Amino acid sequence: MTTNTFLDIQPEVARAIESGQPLVALESTIISHGMPYPQNVQTALRVEAEVRAHGAVPATIAILKGRLKVGLDAADIEALGKLGLGAVKVSRRDVPFMVAAGQTGATTVAATMMLAAMAGIAVFATGGIGGVHRGAQHTFDVSADLQELARTPVAVVCAGSKSILDLGLTLEYLETHGVPVVGFQTDSLPAFFTRESAFGVDYRLDTPAAIASVMHAKWRMALAGGLVIANPIPKAFAMPCETIDAAISQALQEADSQRISGKAATPFLLARVNELTGGNSLAANIELVLNNARLAAAIAIAYARGGV
Repeated sequence: MTTNTFLDIQPEVARAIESGQPLVALESTIISHGMPYPQNVQTALRVEAEVRAHGAVPATIAILKGRLKVGLDAADIEALGKLGLGAVKVSRRDVPFMVAAGQTGATTVAATMMLAAMAGIAVFATGGIGGVHRGAQHTFDVSADLQELARTPVAVVCAGSKSILDLGLTLEYLETHGVPVVGFQTDSLPAFFTRESAFGVDYRLDTPAAIASVMHAKWRMALAGGLVIANPIPKAFAMPCETIDAAISQALQEADSQRISGKAATPFLLARVNELTGGNSLAANIELVLNNARLAAAIAIAYARGGV
């Protein structure tokens, strides 16, 4: 286990790390920036419960009053949910400033990966990873999540990249940096709210054990970086492509006209898409996160067993 003096590991999580139990890291921006209160808190607790129900120990990650927290209790989650957008959205570059100033913030995919790796947790479940934003050839707006995937040894279970992004360019970036995109029981890259896209995955693997075996092989060879495990949203909750595409198109136009960019872009776009779909996208978002938690728990169990 790490001896990082800035890191506080919840006792249950610490015991699981020491004893080699399966663990699943969980991010906290879904609590603060991903959805409104109280649904954010309810969802975070449901995701933790889903991980437990499927045999692994959850470790929700955040920064509270300058301390790097791996594992939150219910009171911490409630406080972060009520703080909402008042919490700083923390990526890798922000971490030392949050620590030095004693501030509270919610960790993005990049920062969650970083803190999970510090604690020795290899599997992380989220909704969707960041990526290359549409129009990036002009704005150079590329999520730090992608570079973190290239350097940090954590497998990220997600429903693909958020569909507000440029999926083709995101895949190109990941390929350039040696990050494999694995489709779980699918040959097509999921597009967050939809099960398929116009793009394929690098490899299809159909069992958690097969995924865990690749993780062990990659890291035993000291190959840097993580893996993207693309897990399609369950059929019952997938949204029609034309519905979600129309909502995304309108939200992007509004973001452009209001000059919303950088860290503010994704929360704005997801919230606006939810409004335009009459709340259906939020319901889908919750279900896909729960689905990813289930798969992440199964992969964590297989990884703890050595990938067999």
